[in-house]
Amino acid sequence: MTKVYEALADAFVAEGTTHIFGMMGDANMHWMTAMAERGTTLYEARHEGSGLAMADGWARSTGKPGIASTTSGPGVTQLATSLVCASRAGTPLVVFCGEVALGDLGAVQYLDQAKFADGVEAGFVHVNSAARAQEAVQRAFFIARTESRPVIVSAPNDVQLADWDGPETYVPSTELIDTAPTRPTPERIQQASQIIAESDRVVVLLGRGARNANAGEQILELQRRTKGLLATTLQTNNWLREETPYYAGISGLYGTAAAHELLPDADCVIAIGASLNHFTTEHGYLYPDARFVQIDIADQVVTGTGQPVDCYLRGHAEQALDGLLDILGESTSEGYHTTEVRELLSDADTINEDFVSEEGLLDPREVILSLDEKIPADIPLVTGSGHQTDFGTMLFTRTREIVSNYGLFGAIGQAPMLTMGWSAGQGNRPTLVIEGDASFIMHLAEFDTACRYGWPVLVIVLDDEALGAEYHKSGAHGLKPELAAIPAPDLGAAAVALGGRGAMIRTIDELERAVDEYVADPAPTVLDVRITREVLSIPYRRLLRAEDV
Repeated sequence: MTKVYEALADAFVAEGTTHIFGMMGDANMHWMTAMAERGTTLYEARHEGSGLAMADGWARSTGKPGIASTTSGPGVTQLATSLVCASRAGTPLVVFCGEVALGDLGAVQYLDQAKFADGVEAGFVHVNSAARAQEAVQRAFFIARTESRPVIVSAPNDVQLADWDGPETYVPSTELIDTAPTRPTPERIQQASQIIAESDRVVVLLGRGARNANAGEQILELQRRTKGLLATTLQTNNWLREETPYYAGISGLYGTAAAHELLPDADCVIAIGASLNHFTTEHGYLYPDARFVQIDIADQVVTGTGQPVDCYLRGHAEQALDGLLDILGESTSEGYHTTEVRELLSDADTINEDFVSEEGLLDPREVILSLDEKIPADIPLVTGSGHQTDFGTMLFTRTREIVSNYGLFGAIGQAPMLTMGWSAGQGNRPTLVIEGDASFIMHLAEFDTACRYGWPVLVIVLDDEALGAEYHKSGAHGLKPELAAIPAPDLGAAAVALGGRGAMIRTIDELERAVDEYVADPAPTVLDVRITREVLSIPYRRLLRAEDV
């Protein structure tokens, strides 16, 4: 007789599950065993939250729902930070969580898992009867796919072990979802075209949805006709940079001084696959006089300006851009396409300040410039959170795939696991992550996971032996920065002890030799790059010192 946990496993397989990240416990071990028997690859992490973050990275790299699993109670609570991060990132995940026996409120590992899910912004589906167990899986995958968010499937242990008496045929959620491209209405396209035609200074703003749609050629044609600038969100930084001299880069706090000079003059912003959140618009201050045309498949939302956009085109980028280009003529104004703008943008990323020289410590700006030159552009980049991430976010300029974890909950420590999941999702593809020392040490044990599975991740630790953000913020607020300084062990040696490669780096020559070794033979590697605390990032100089840089 088939058991419910086997029927649940059959449903997950029918939904396309091939890889699972997490930890086994007594409340999910039957299901995980059944999944393994059905050919699914199981990745055992050292921490449940880490496993979920790996599933997050896997989902971002494959475009499919990531799958994670944990046991009941404390296994579930360990997921909290990673679930909120995934929710804020809009990552589709399905998390199989074991649960104590149905109604056993006195069990040691009892937790109201529905309340927990609500608190961490995750969907929740309860397997509360044997007959409807597969229906719960179908509903969870449907929510994850259509709402692009994490969903917990909570399965009580006694229900899992019951006999399965449900329907013989399972209908996967993919058969319930209409995937036909959405086209904006002709009236909306006409309205958008009129706004654009009436504008002289157009910014074409690219988000992750634009890049995922592979709409680069249409975007470049739109920019050419409008005589506009290209700007990006953090998630699409450097995309199409090499295709136009009118590339302004990141829109927001991380933008260059040139971008901050040019973008406020815009009278029209065409946002493609970008949410226009407050990071991108600087709460509206970056585009004070612009009208907004937004192209997206999501429901329209209030933007970071605090207002709805002037024209919303709900639809896939390709169809919306085709409609616009069919009726949009070429601007008779020179717009942003002037010699002065071109010259201003040509050296917008140039550092015109001397690097800081400190014995045995490197300037983080010099480190990033060296990495950008030495690491091939086909190696993806993941950036973390905290002060150190500012340097990588602003100074990498080669076009490469990027995952930015900034602003998705402000949680440090997530980026290395996202990187591991990304690498696994791409068939063990070499992948680069820039992280801080406090962040990396938080989940140091997961480097063992990378080594066990052979994920060829290159972890660059910008190590200032401090909680960098708090160190600089404390100084700005007249507090004691030294309280945020924490000595760090040799993380390169720790990486070697865990089964990978590693080195402590104190000179650019050492850095370049280590990077060359990795590129020649990618393997799990940690480079503990010791950096000075004397360099404050441009975003922090703007926020803490009100510098115009």
